[in-house]
This record gives sequence, C-alpha cells and structure tokens, in this order.
Amino acid sequence: MVTYFNKGGFLMWPLLGLFIIGLIIAIVKLWLLLRARINSKKFLEKVLDTIKNKGIDEAIKLCEKTRGPVAALFHAALLKVDKGLEYVDTAVENEAAVQMGILEKGMIWLSTIVAIAPMLGFLGTVQGMIVAFDQIARSNDIVPSEVAGGISVALLTTFAGLAIAIPMQFFYNLFVAMIDGMIVDMEDATNKLIENLIDMGILKKAEK
Repeated sequence: MVTYFNKGGFLMWPLLGLFIIGLIIAIVKLWLLLRARINSKKFLEKVLDTIKNKGIDEAIKLCEKTRGPVAALFHAALLKVDKGLEYVDTAVENEAAVQMGILEKGMIWLSTIVAIAPMLGFLGTVQGMIVAFDQIARSNDIVPSEVAGGISVALLTTFAGLAIAIPMQFFYNLFVAMIDGMIVDMEDATNKLIENLIDMGILKKAEK
C-alpha cells in the first residue's frame, strides 16, 4: 500500500487527509446519533407516569436528565404547559429547529468530502495523462516504460478518490436515514405528549 501511495504522486496526500477527516467525522457522527436515540414510546410513558404521580416539575427534571432530541422537545413543551397550547406549540417548534440543527451538524463536511475526493482523483488522472503524453512527445514514440509512470499516477489517484468517496457516501446516506427517522420520532412522540396533556386537563387549548 505504501508503494502504491508513493507512486500516486503528491495528490495522494490531500486524498489521505480527506480520508482521515471523513473517517473521524463519520465515527463521531455515528456515536452521537446512536447516543441520541432513545425508546420514545417508553420515555413518553415514563414522563406521563411521572406527571400523574409526582407532577410537572418532576417530569421536567426527568427530561433534563435524559439525553436526546425527544427529551429536549418534551422539556420545552412542559416548561410552557401552564401558558396554553399556543405557547407550547411555539416552544416545541423553536426547540425542534435547534435539535434538527444539532442532528445535521457535520453533514455538510461529509457531503463536501464525497464531492471533492473523486474530483481530486480525476485531477490526478489528468495530471498523469499529461505526464504520459509529454513522455510520448519527447521520445517521438510510445515506449511503455516511459509512459507507465504517468498512467500509473492516473489510475492510482482515481482509485483513491473513488475508494474514499464511496464509503463516505454510504455513511452520509446512513446518517440522513437515521436523522429522518429521529425527526419523525420526535414529531410523533411530541404530538402524543401534547394530546395526553390535553386529555389529562393539564394543557388547555387557546380560547377563540
């Protein structure tokens, strides 16, 4: 691998840098998303049970102690529950925007790496072909040993660029799917919380 890396030319270094950065982002992002996921159904039941037995304040403390966007939305809703449905809806919408920003953090960099890595690889391809054709022009004939170096650079950098972009695209798509699932879960769980609070008489609808 080291031999191939050296044969690939100077563009292999920025490609290596992109790979390391992308791998770090992917690992950290996967860890954060897995850590943010909770069983929203069980958590909703726990929050409602806490409200019935210990009151809103204890439920708020429970949300503060629980990680993840669902708990954050519940927390925002419960803080405004005494002011009515309109205030709760506004608080939930604002917190949802914050949580979505947190969930999507770092995705732009992963997307950038997916786009740049193949482009750098193709740049190496062009560079290698220029070197190869330059050797042909100098010798006035196609001598395999003279053009092999340029073609090798072209193939190696293209391979490296695609080898980086493909797994990063997989991680990007995986994270998008995970985030979309969590957003749906957030909306569903929060709507059920609000419905239960209304049914319990704790949250009152705005008077027309």
